[in-house]
Amino acid sequence: MIRASRYQTARATCAAPAAPAGGAWSARGRGCGYLAAVPFALFALTATAADAISVPSGQAVTLAEVLLDDAPGQPGKTWARFRFLAPQIARGTGSVTYEAAAPDMDHLCDTLALPYLAEHGLEAARVVISLSDRAVPFGAQDPEATQFFEAYRPEGAACTWEAF
Repeated sequence: MIRASRYQTARATCAAPAAPAGGAWSARGRGCGYLAAVPFALFALTATAADAISVPSGQAVTLAEVLLDDAPGQPGKTWARFRFLAPQIARGTGSVTYEAAAPDMDHLCDTLALPYLAEHGLEAARVVISLSDRAVPFGAQDPEATQFFEAYRPEGAACTWEAF
């Protein structure tokens, strides 16, 4: 369901607001960088979004939200951000390392993000997959949270990894 408003929103498990001006900071992953975000819409998730999603590592992963942003420095281009909760990546108490979670992000891009974009008739210059051990509002800093981010270029039915 997509509502007609400037910010459309439906979330499975968290109530994160849109990113503040300047975006969010990424501190983990194959590449690190500053993610400038100027959100223009949040799209609704299905009722089953809170269900666990099967990933190669076997960890419990659930879709928290999908955000569409103007691409940084690329007017008219869109970044699609798929944010997932993955409690097992937590520092200290988690059992899944970045090395184990990286294939999960690749898998989520190919098997969940691309079909989602196709189903909703959306095009994206980049797809960003993020895993977080806890709900963190988009653009907010939480030094206790563990978060992994990866960016991909959609190419047909596959995602090509892009360094930040």
